[in-house]
Amino acid sequence: MPHWGTDDAVAELRRALSSRHAQADRLRFRNVLLRVIRRMAQGADVSGVFAEMVKAGATRDVVQKKLVYWYMGTYAALQPGLALLAVNTLRKDCSDPSPAVRGLALRSLCGLRMPGIQEYIQQPILNGLRDKASYVRRVAVLGCAKMQKLQGDTEVDGVLVNELYSLLRDQDPIVVVNCLRALEEILRREGGVVINKPIAHHLLKRMSDLDQWGQSEVLAFLLRYKPRSEEELFDILSLLDGSLKSSSPSVVMAATKLFLVLAKDFPQVQTDVLVRVKGPLLAACSSESRELCFAALCHVRQILGSLPGHFSSYYKKFFCSYSEPHYIKSQKMEVLCELVNDENVQQVLEELKSYCTDVSAELAQGAIFAIGSIARTYTEQCVGILTELLGLKQEHITSAVVQAFRDLVWLCPQCTEAVCQALPSCEEAMQDSEGKQALIWLLGVHGERVPSAPYVLEDFVENVRSETFPAVKMELLTALVRLFLFRPAECQDILGRLLYYCIEEETDMVVRDRGLFYYRLLQAGVEEAKRVLCSPKSDPSLGLLEDQAERPVNKWASEFNTLVPVYGKACWAIVTANWAMEPRCGGFHCAAPMTAGTESLISEGNKEVLQVHSDSAGLTLIPKAHLTAEQFEKTWLSLDVNCQQALPWRGAAHPDTIQTALQVVHIQTIAMSKAGAQPWKAYLSAQDESGCLFLTELVLETENSEMQVSVKQSEERTEALQHFISALRTVMGTVLGLKS
Repeated sequence: MPHWGTDDAVAELRRALSSRHAQADRLRFRNVLLRVIRRMAQGADVSGVFAEMVKAGATRDVVQKKLVYWYMGTYAALQPGLALLAVNTLRKDCSDPSPAVRGLALRSLCGLRMPGIQEYIQQPILNGLRDKASYVRRVAVLGCAKMQKLQGDTEVDGVLVNELYSLLRDQDPIVVVNCLRALEEILRREGGVVINKPIAHHLLKRMSDLDQWGQSEVLAFLLRYKPRSEEELFDILSLLDGSLKSSSPSVVMAATKLFLVLAKDFPQVQTDVLVRVKGPLLAACSSESRELCFAALCHVRQILGSLPGHFSSYYKKFFCSYSEPHYIKSQKMEVLCELVNDENVQQVLEELKSYCTDVSAELAQGAIFAIGSIARTYTEQCVGILTELLGLKQEHITSAVVQAFRDLVWLCPQCTEAVCQALPSCEEAMQDSEGKQALIWLLGVHGERVPSAPYVLEDFVENVRSETFPAVKMELLTALVRLFLFRPAECQDILGRLLYYCIEEETDMVVRDRGLFYYRLLQAGVEEAKRVLCSPKSDPSLGLLEDQAERPVNKWASEFNTLVPVYGKACWAIVTANWAMEPRCGGFHCAAPMTAGTESLISEGNKEVLQVHSDSAGLTLIPKAHLTAEQFEKTWLSLDVNCQQALPWRGAAHPDTIQTALQVVHIQTIAMSKAGAQPWKAYLSAQDESGCLFLTELVLETENSEMQVSVKQSEERTEALQHFISALRTVMGTVLGLKS
């Protein structure tokens, strides 16, 4: 038999497809088609039988048509000339009496990847939208989005959009959901599909007809609708009540988010909803799907930030199973730390203690750190458990315990005495860098309470030449100098040897510079060294000085049921900031989409600074509030200028850099002049949570001149305007070096 990738194999397939005997036998011919598909799926080039496959599509056998259509969709781009034959065949099948064939043909026609295909699919799609069969209408609706994507930057067809809006009242629920997704794609630049009162109430009434996927989609779209009265709000919440009882976690989470967002002015309603969603979340935390379990645990932690004792009665649900992966066990231990109270502290600590001897060193250390976190509230019990773990003489356990002790005495000075009593002999089972640094820091800061502290540090000094981590050497220098100031007789010789090694023999310049600094500091006098190194310690009577403030639900309601709880707000902000931005045309050069080349224009640190500023300034801008150039112009002309400022400027304007920075704080670039243009202009828009629009014009007449900033508001809100101006100044100051 010829090899699959050779010309002989293709010739053999061509002969088999052209054989009249094979064509006469339906099953035999189907086996030939399956051989072609099998070779195609395995990576062999079988484009040479394209013409024969097109001919094979002229049949009433639906299975045979599916195989042929699959082949056509794969090789149409490689055979553009012969693909016209496939187009004609598919267009003909779009009028077939069978709804299954019509839908299959239309789906395959929209899936062809070849230039100029949009002119061939337009009429079949329009016919499909009016087809009697729901399956054909489903395919046609999705084909509208594909056709709009192929047309690129051309104007949106208003007739097509109206047709899709009318299909929102279609009898088939899948057609309704497909219409929403298609309109969202087609109207992306205009802000997506518009949900008004008639549409919102119609979708709510159709919820019972939708499947789980459809309900989740509709609930997400309903977030865009704002009830006009309190009565309407509670009517909507009543209609959504059944969604909270759904067996699908995705529907429950979507409904919960909608409840939280709509009831933002009713904290008690939000609390009641979170109480009702407790059961579905706990069930998801025990799901066999690891991805679902992890996402549910992240959302549980998000809720606990606002309702600390919300899941306290179900703390045993968060005990780890031996078969669970490490990332789920870590999340569960984090949750357990937040659920600890006077009633369950003993059981939680016993559970965490059992994890400390797990075969996974990473999990064991995580459990020890969890106990250390609980020790900030229940110090005596936790210190006893941690001290007991030191007796195991396991390297990774000892290292984690010492690190937990270091953090504990820093936050809870009242437990310093108990920690110091447990430190002796810890150095015998300490090999990793983090553990060494923690032990050395403890001996340096509290060495006057540990009789053997100088001799433990002496062992480290004797082995300093074999130490591979510079951080350990620098910590050793600092600790020994500190201890010398309190116990000079025991530490003088040890410190002298260490300083000599660091200054004369050490090859790492950072360690050498640290040694020179301490040598010169000691030359300035002991009192001066004490003033620099021995600052006053915390007063044990102050206890724990951590901020325990609860976050209001409204702070994270819009982030619920998204990836923000999974990634974390800061990481997710960086991820979304790197997403490509669509160009938006106006009377100026369109703002170019971000590419890999523009990522380096702003450092990750500056992105975090900008993101934090936008969140902490008292103003929260909506990330998905987009205006078209036409909408911006119409709104701009109808408003008066609320604020004008002049910002000092240095150098030329760099559009890519400015656009990237503005996107981080959710300010949209409508239009922007090219680099070097004089005058250089930019038009920006943003919207806060209350719906207030901020329209901005930036004008730079010449380089090294002042930039004129004009801001217009859709609502007169002085405080919000001040916050917006502050955020804008921060962006320009961070990226362009303005003296804000």
